[in-house]
Amino acid sequence: MRLSDISSTAEVKIPQDPMLQIIGQDAAVKIGRIVGKQRRHLLLVGPPGTGKSMLAQAIASTLPKPTQEVLVLHNPEKPERPLIEVRTYPSSKKSARQQTQPASQILDPTQVPSFVAEKLGFRCRRCARISSPDASVCFFCGADKYRKIKGPFDDLIVGPGAFEREDRVHTTRIVNGKEELIVFERRGNAIALLTQRELSKLAELERKTQFKVLLPLNRPNFVQATGASETELLGDVRHDPYGSHPTIGSLPYTRVVPGAVHEAHEGVLFIDELSSLGRLQRFLLTAMQEKKYPISGRNQSSTGSSVRVDGVPADFILVAAVNFNDVSHILPPLRSRILGNGYEVLMNSYMEDSEENRLKLVQFLAQEIVRDGRIPHADAGAIEEMIALAKRRAKEIDGVNGLSLRLRMLAGTIKMAGDLAISEGRNLITAEDVRFAIQHSRPIEEQASEKYGSWYKASLSDFELKKERSGSEVA
Repeated sequence: MRLSDISSTAEVKIPQDPMLQIIGQDAAVKIGRIVGKQRRHLLLVGPPGTGKSMLAQAIASTLPKPTQEVLVLHNPEKPERPLIEVRTYPSSKKSARQQTQPASQILDPTQVPSFVAEKLGFRCRRCARISSPDASVCFFCGADKYRKIKGPFDDLIVGPGAFEREDRVHTTRIVNGKEELIVFERRGNAIALLTQRELSKLAELERKTQFKVLLPLNRPNFVQATGASETELLGDVRHDPYGSHPTIGSLPYTRVVPGAVHEAHEGVLFIDELSSLGRLQRFLLTAMQEKKYPISGRNQSSTGSSVRVDGVPADFILVAAVNFNDVSHILPPLRSRILGNGYEVLMNSYMEDSEENRLKLVQFLAQEIVRDGRIPHADAGAIEEMIALAKRRAKEIDGVNGLSLRLRMLAGTIKMAGDLAISEGRNLITAEDVRFAIQHSRPIEEQASEKYGSWYKASLSDFELKKERSGSEVA
């Protein structure tokens, strides 16, 4: 297909392979395929918006499904030292535990009440769209679906409406005129409906075998960590005010929480802005070297501080991203470990301005429009304006005659143009919509410089306005 033959992005075929959806990064994609097949580590260096996280997710999509289920077991002799059991199953067979579990009805997130989908982490409270429960931020509108509560007072700090994602939601329903207790349980990207009968069978099963599934067999291959706390990255043991009291307390094994290094076992652990981990890089290095990492209580004043679980598997592929200026802040032994068993890749910030690459850019626009799901496709005029914008950005930022690969900026522009088209009742994004979006989707610094001449003059104008208002109030 030639560019001149395309009348709108609706005609563009989007590749099914996630790797082929990454444009302008041919070398990185080739190495990414090797990383997934050979289980190497990867450090991606480049400016924001060049496809680093997209490549990490594409690598995860090439991996086989996990074959190991990790259980934490009660240790009767030393309850504060729970045991780890790893069960390996062929991908074509169900685990023994799955076979003994009571049968339950599996539902799609759209088939359950909205409040259930929200509490389980599927539904966004702002836009009501359904997305992966492993993402705390809505993929469509950017709102928080749930908050990862780290402490007893964090629910007060993050504000009203914030809540933790739940694994189970208890509610009731009316059956034959009688009220019945039911439980909705999150299982991967689906939801299981458990009735009272099934719950009784499950309780009986758990009484016979005291264990907790730490890492289920059906888990995602892609885990993103921010390093906001040691708990998020390395796991923790929850506090119980009653300790291990035989009547009202909870056994230590029930309070063990895995970290991102454990949840990414057999998959990809993606860390954006690796240098921001600071001292946590040392613990990440240990997990990479040993392919396992112990879980212990991290709050010294908590009853969980006396609990330690050794030998928790953490065999993951590390895909880390960092900007140019932050490479020096990566812990040298960690970087050496990546180089010793992986690769460092410099991401391209632009590509040659050719017919082939222009078609790739149009493919990217089509992908973003389809992924967004709320904006119409772009017509030929809009496509030309977006290509011209990519050329200008390559010249302005990188000083080259090419097409910019700072794709996040381009994605923001086409979405704003699409929103404008929708608001005015059009079925296609036009060149006029794109020109409006280019004018008004620029960073505030650029808008201020155009309006006032410089950022300094803009801030000075704001200062004078505040001073004038302050004087009038005194008068």
